[in-house]
Amino acid sequence: MTTASRTTMNRFLWCTAAQYMTSSVCTVSREINMRRLESLFEEHDFNAFPVVEDGKILGIVTKFDFIKAFAFTPDQIAPHYEELMDLTVADVMTSTVAHVDPDTPLTRVLQLMVQLKARSLPVQNPERQLVGIISREDIMRALRQTTGGDCDNSTRARR
Repeated sequence: MTTASRTTMNRFLWCTAAQYMTSSVCTVSREINMRRLESLFEEHDFNAFPVVEDGKILGIVTKFDFIKAFAFTPDQIAPHYEELMDLTVADVMTSTVAHVDPDTPLTRVLQLMVQLKARSLPVQNPERQLVGIISREDIMRALRQTTGGDCDNSTRARR
């Protein structure tokens, strides 16, 4: 690696989740049913939604959680589509959620994403309130922008 390459990558080392996260996050409640969830996945083209109540994360529901409900099992050879579509997010969501703080360095966010094979991670403040979400696309944007310029608040994307 050349000195110029190291200097360029050093810009990325100083970036945090807060600088690249999306702060306006689409969330869902645990009461919505699978029909509504399916339409939200289609409408927003997201892979996951944080499940939130009173601003606090209760879990996350992903497209994988959705399709997992329809998996054939020894107990259920032919899943009943209509019954499954009446399940709620609370029935299928993942309750244990890896998250990061706004001050988490992007190097750590990247490490967590690779280790957990996560497409995105919720960003929580010290009061456990959801303040954003950071995705693989955000990391890619940060890498692209920091190799061509400084890392500062002007690089934030508002989606």
